[in-house]
Amino acid sequence: MLPSSVRILVCTEPQDMRRSFDRLAEVARTVMGEEPQSGTLFVFVGKRPTRVKILWWDRNGYCLLYKRLHRALFTAPTAADGARSVRIDGAALAQLLEGVAREEKRQQRRLH
Repeated sequence: MLPSSVRILVCTEPQDMRRSFDRLAEVARTVMGEEPQSGTLFVFVGKRPTRVKILWWDRNGYCLLYKRLHRALFTAPTAADGARSVRIDGAALAQLLEGVAREEKRQQRRLH
C-alpha cells in the first residue's frame, strides 16, 4: 500500500513501450509538465493497452515497473478537460494494474 502522500499521475497519451528510463522521464517533463525526480509515480499505458510502465525517482536513480497482461486490458483514466495527465490515488492504481478482462475473440469456423 502506498502512503497517501505519494502523488500518482497517469499520462493520458498512449506511449511507446520501447521507451525506457530517460525517454519516459522526458515525457513526464515535457508532456505532463512535471519534474520526474519529484518522487511522483508516473504511469504510462502503451499503445497496446496490455502494457503499462510506472516510473519513479528513488533517492539516487530511476525505478521502472513494467507489467504486461495476457487476458486483460489496462484502462487508463481520461481527462475531461484535455489534460495530459490525471492524478489518481493508490486504490485507483491498484485497480488499474489489475486490468479489465477482455472478451475472447471467437474464431469463426469456415465452412468450405
